[in-house]
Amino acid sequence: MTPTAARTGPPLVGRFAALLALVVVTLVGVRWIVEPDHSRRNLEFMPDMSVSPATESQTVAGALPGGYSQQALVAGVVPRGVTPFRYGPDDAEAQRAGRELSSPFAADDAAAQARGAEVFRIHCVPCHDAAGGGQGTAVLRGMLPPPPLKGINAMQMPDGQMFHVLTLGSGNMPAMRTRLSAADRWAVIRHVRALQTAKAAAPEEATPPQEGAPGETAPGKEENR
Repeated sequence: MTPTAARTGPPLVGRFAALLALVVVTLVGVRWIVEPDHSRRNLEFMPDMSVSPATESQTVAGALPGGYSQQALVAGVVPRGVTPFRYGPDDAEAQRAGRELSSPFAADDAAAQARGAEVFRIHCVPCHDAAGGGQGTAVLRGMLPPPPLKGINAMQMPDGQMFHVLTLGSGNMPAMRTRLSAADRWAVIRHVRALQTAKAAAPEEATPPQEGAPGETAPGKEENR
């Protein structure tokens, strides 16, 4: 090797190739080090509270009041999708609901009546029976019978008061506001009104003649001549 070649070193192309190879090896190594492993949870350092540990419902949580994760709603909070019901459970409040609340469904709303019939079949028939007479399977097995929905009290009860009974319960009737949406409760009332209308329109059953009634001959006896 001549002194000139020794001073200039490898050709320029060779030095560029070596540098490029070094860069490639470095990038591959860095990628291998920082690439996340999708089979396990990655580690985070100082997330600045952007992600907080979650607790399961109804589990112990010492940092919360009462020591459990399940907490009561703050007074005045209305959950999303829930219609506020600002009436108390007593009779005076039920009567006030009857004066102030009215059904959002018209009497001829076929869709609401069909929905009410379906909800009534699922949630009400076991006690009230399909016709609303109060002789459902639960009653036949020992439960106290509810008042008939075709009785004078139920027929004269305003829609708002009936909605109050459905929402908060009354007597042996449980509150249905956690089971049925407000729309479904109004739809059930629409179906009950349809049952009552059908009952009112039905002809009265003929009463069999009593023995000895004027102008009638008792069965098995001849008329005196």
